[in-house]
Amino acid sequence: MQYSEIMVRYGELSTKGKNQKAFIGRLNGNIAKTLHDFPGLTIRPKRDRTHIELNGTDATPIMDRLQKVFGIQSFSPSVQVEKDMDKVKAAALELVNATAANGVTFKVETKRADKTFPLDTNAMNLAMGDFLTVQRPDLVVKMKHPDVTLRVEIRREAIFLSTTTIKGAGGLPVGTAGKAAMMLSGGIDSPVAAYLALKRGVDIEMVHFFSPPYTSDNAMNKAKELTAKLTPYVGSITFIGVPFTHTQEEIKAKVPEGYLMTIQRRMMLRLTEAIAKQRGDLVIFNGESVGQVASQTLASMAAINDVSVMPIVRPVATMDKTEIIAQAEKIDTYELSIMPFEDCCTIFAPPAPKTQPRIDKARYYETKIDVQGLMDEALANLSIDVIRPGQEFLNQDQDIIADLL
Repeated sequence: MQYSEIMVRYGELSTKGKNQKAFIGRLNGNIAKTLHDFPGLTIRPKRDRTHIELNGTDATPIMDRLQKVFGIQSFSPSVQVEKDMDKVKAAALELVNATAANGVTFKVETKRADKTFPLDTNAMNLAMGDFLTVQRPDLVVKMKHPDVTLRVEIRREAIFLSTTTIKGAGGLPVGTAGKAAMMLSGGIDSPVAAYLALKRGVDIEMVHFFSPPYTSDNAMNKAKELTAKLTPYVGSITFIGVPFTHTQEEIKAKVPEGYLMTIQRRMMLRLTEAIAKQRGDLVIFNGESVGQVASQTLASMAAINDVSVMPIVRPVATMDKTEIIAQAEKIDTYELSIMPFEDCCTIFAPPAPKTQPRIDKARYYETKIDVQGLMDEALANLSIDVIRPGQEFLNQDQDIIADLL
């Protein structure tokens, strides 16, 4: 079926009052960015919906992209027809034949924005319904919850017909909630937390710690590929690599084994906060889940948070591991996350880390290392990349990856 346009309906934007215009503007900017490589499209935003005129472009790849744009409640591919009832009926029959299986239930639902059109809503519903039941006697009229609804929208310029409504990603347009630093490891939880941040309109920048030669290039590339998995939801994501080798070596040499993990995480949080402040980020996001590992007990979180004054948001904090895995599978990050490339969160991991670390002891052990000097060194050697949809970082090592799996 050759469609003329895709009609996009907004989600929570309808509740945003005086800010609605800004939210719609951001959403349409995100739609334009997502569809930037389809030059034939025309995007026309309205107060309650957006119309994407296809101008001959195939609707299927457009709809695939739209399903990952946050802020969209649903969308429908539509056919544009002249305001001639014979032509409207012919187009409606073609559309119904293409989308309605034999014997399904249906109804007609008309919206008349152009009040000069001679048929009102009820008359149009009856005219189209009678025509279709004659042409398709297998169809069964059902006014509540039918299998197929033929939607007829009478506008000033033409009549638009649709029978398909596709659920959108929901949430808020990315960027409407501000910008945040996202602490990305190579595990299962942090990509899910990043996805949930994006869904609530947060524009995230990934912060990833690496410690060569203890961590491999594959560990870094895995983190970048996880980031690439999330870029279709936003268009592009900044990826910041933080060198952490010297810091970890110093902590390993000078801090008691039970507090290695606590002091490492405190340094990671300090560095993330410094980066966030440099780049104008408002908050820090991470993938911590309460009680999942030793560093994620409430006592550990309190001891680690002690070094930061910036708000820390934990989208998966109360989720079970099975719930997090299910979400990771849904967004296609799970298989990548379980690839066994060791990251800096696992190297030098003590066999028995403190699960109830004391803040006063953590502060005391940090006097054994040059906190500011180590931070200055790491911040002076950041690597910053912009990652876009479709980029691959592990494809050159497929043989190695196949062996690992």
